[in-house]
Amino acid sequence: MPNLRRLLNAAVLGAGALAALAAALPRPAAAQPAWPSQPVRWVVPYPAGGGTDVVARTLAQAISPALGKQVVIDNRPGAATIVGADTVAHSKPDGHTILTADTATLAANPSLYRKLPYDPARDFVHVGMIARFPLILVANPNFPARTLKEAVDYARKNPDKVNFASPGAGSPHHLAMELFMEQTGIRMTHVPYKGAAPAVQDLLAGQVDLMFLDLAAGQQNVLGGKLRALGSATPKRLAALPQVPTVAEGGVAGFEAYAWQGVVAPAGTPQPVVARLNAELVKALKQPEVQKRFEGIGVEPVASTPDEFAQYARSEAERWGKLIRAKGITVD
Repeated sequence: MPNLRRLLNAAVLGAGALAALAAALPRPAAAQPAWPSQPVRWVVPYPAGGGTDVVARTLAQAISPALGKQVVIDNRPGAATIVGADTVAHSKPDGHTILTADTATLAANPSLYRKLPYDPARDFVHVGMIARFPLILVANPNFPARTLKEAVDYARKNPDKVNFASPGAGSPHHLAMELFMEQTGIRMTHVPYKGAAPAVQDLLAGQVDLMFLDLAAGQQNVLGGKLRALGSATPKRLAALPQVPTVAEGGVAGFEAYAWQGVVAPAGTPQPVVARLNAELVKALKQPEVQKRFEGIGVEPVASTPDEFAQYARSEAERWGKLIRAKGITVD
């Protein structure tokens, strides 16, 4: 019996030691659920049918087969993208909700609004850039200047009498014109509209003189002779409008301005999910049919890594924020 008792005690002690050892060993990580496990919601902070919507739908259609789940567009327009951005900022960070984030969302709004319901630096993770909308300076056909230089000279001789339209205060189009005035030393009167469509309508009717308009919205009117293009805010002439000089060629050295956009997800979205999303977007942006669709609406496809997009967005926020503060531009 004593021998048996010693054996039982040794067995108990050995089991305890083994249990302690097992507890001390690192446990294998729990398997991550497969992603995506449901349709991916792509929030577009603009109405259906516009350029931003077309870009998102084109890419959603291109990446859905590779993901094995449908990417569904959810249009949430309003308040300079704030409605859509707020929706995504407070969504579950599991990779099933993403957002088209643009110049307004990430670069301009933080300086235009005293209080935002989202923080671009804390609430999002950058997935990748997807597109740039080249801007062109256009005039109604009755405007007396036929070239960029003539337009600058005319505005200089008539301070505050020349007016320009924009889709809204603080929009990329408005900020581009503020930058143009700063670099040329001219003063013009801003006429903000609620969206590009009514602004273009009044420009065509001669109610306003000038406007920076994205190529996607202005190309057909320029080609049809309904609007006069004075210059493109791009480093090189646009392939769609090779006859139109750049603003820099017109005498404003180094001038460049775009409306741009990319994709972000809620902060905390797993890095492997971000990497997969980025890889699929980059592949889609290289597809000939996607590039052809973008070209048809005057949009440049732009692929990037998540870090490149984050760096670009920060530099744009610094650039436009400085201008906004210097000009005292506010929208609330």
